[in-house]
Amino acid sequence: LQICAIAHVTAKTMPHEDGECRKGSAPNIHDPATRELSVVVPSYNEENRLPLMMDEALEYLEKRQKQDPSFSYEVIVVNDGSKDQTAKVAKEYCKKYGSDKVRVISLEKNRGKGGAVRTGVFSSRGKKILMADADGATKFADIEKVEEGLKNLQPWPKGMAISCGSRAHLEKDSIAKRSYFRTFLMYGFHFLVWFLCVKEIRDTQCGFKLLTREAALQTFSNLHIERWAFDVELLYIAQRLKIPIAEVAVNWTEIEGSKLVPFWSWLQMGRDLLFIRLRYMTGAWKLEAKKCN
Repeated sequence: LQICAIAHVTAKTMPHEDGECRKGSAPNIHDPATRELSVVVPSYNEENRLPLMMDEALEYLEKRQKQDPSFSYEVIVVNDGSKDQTAKVAKEYCKKYGSDKVRVISLEKNRGKGGAVRTGVFSSRGKKILMADADGATKFADIEKVEEGLKNLQPWPKGMAISCGSRAHLEKDSIAKRSYFRTFLMYGFHFLVWFLCVKEIRDTQCGFKLLTREAALQTFSNLHIERWAFDVELLYIAQRLKIPIAEVAVNWTEIEGSKLVPFWSWLQMGRDLLFIRLRYMTGAWKLEAKKCN
């Protein structure tokens, strides 16, 4: 009871202005889609890893557009309060490809991966919105796999569906390369995810997720977690809203330079998982259908 009370009293919401219906010239998730695809890339101190990811993604997207002139896209790099030259590196791609195809949003203070992705999603113009990590660990061409997963979920209820890239098929190989302690932490986290929040998705943390525009609006408008466990809350919300979810195996390679600190990050995520369940259970956080007139 004390833990429930603490979870309820300390509950905070995400910044309200992100989810409001705002009028103006800036793109907004509440507006009708004007692109086929938006790619949101959260970036914190990624000056070294971002170029490889952007080169691969833009090469693929440009080739696809040449093959299909009706295909349109945008890449939104969200600079999450970086202390290095991430913003400068990203803006070079704006110059090369044009600000209509590549946009950079810079946050003054670091909000965490969830906060950065949410900012990008709410500024997107795509019918479909892809979350993609700045490290390029997932081969960008695997977007075709998650697109197929999304297609297989049709008909989408109220236009909502989510397709998640998954590394679950690589788990045996990754365990062989990890220490016993990190393997223990991994299994502990997976158990907490299954026990407290999400039972149907084996890999909730892969940063390669494709959402329909309506699914993105409904889930991210209700999202509260700003840091590593935001993926879990996102899928928890989706399950609560009965949004169909596909899990699709993708190619993934571990890239050096991860911002995840093994023990403390897992500890923080474990705390967040418990609070996700308790705060929804006690009514501190409530799900609301989002509309814009």
